Amino acid sequence: MTRRHVDFENLHNFRDLGGYRTRDGRTVRWGRLYRSDSLGKLAGPGAAADRERFEALGVRAVIDLRYPWEIEAKGRVPEAAGLAYHNCSIEHRPYDQAEIDPELDSWRYLADRFAEVADDGTAELRQALEVIADWDAPQVFHCASGKDRTGLLAALLLALLGVDEDTIAADFALTELATARLVADWHAAHPGRELRWPAYGRAPEEVIRLFLADLTAAYGSVHGYATTRLGVDEDLLARLRKRLLAD
Repeated sequence: MTRRHVDFENLHNFRDLGGYRTRDGRTVRWGRLYRSDSLGKLAGPGAAADRERFEALGVRAVIDLRYPWEIEAKGRVPEAAGLAYHNCSIEHRPYDQAEIDPELDSWRYLADRFAEVADDGTAELRQALEVIADWDAPQVFHCASGKDRTGLLAALLLALLGVDEDTIAADFALTELATARLVADWHAAHPGRELRWPAYGRAPEEVIRLFLADLTAAYGSVHGYATTRLGVDEDLLARLRKRLLAD
């Protein structure tokens, strides 16, 4: 049985996007596209086993969605022969999740931040889709926690492939399995600092459902958003489906 979650010591949110059914009866291929938290965690002397496990997946292209300053601070995937690296730094209006007001509606707040990313990061989202369509080999895309920027791109991509919203929402919410480890990492990185927002590291279905509903209200559908804002055309859609779908 193919496993969606790939176990690592230092990576908490690495999983396969394969196996999902589309409305026309096809299936996203296993072992072709992964989503993850920061692959910078593969660097360093204590990550040899993780690097070996990563190399065994045969990944040939990495799409890093983080800002350059994040990469400089936290590192990037180690260089390796035959591994292409693309920094598609998704523009968004920065906010500190640890300091979000606990009194706010957390899921509405996050959905609104996703909408900002969809509005500001059009060039980078389009670039990421182009990379995915161009590589006929296993790939992985990631941000810091593999939750927000990664979750948004995964939702858009699965929708464009024809996967239904319930499945997209369920995939998004799988990050909840990593929440405890993400919170532990935050505390380890910020000793003595208070984590004010109780929803840090959370990724319930409601967030992505609110975001997709807002996108549909504004553009008619995810496809409408992709064509009018990202400049996605039928050629790019056809290449994505050819690379990622099996009959």
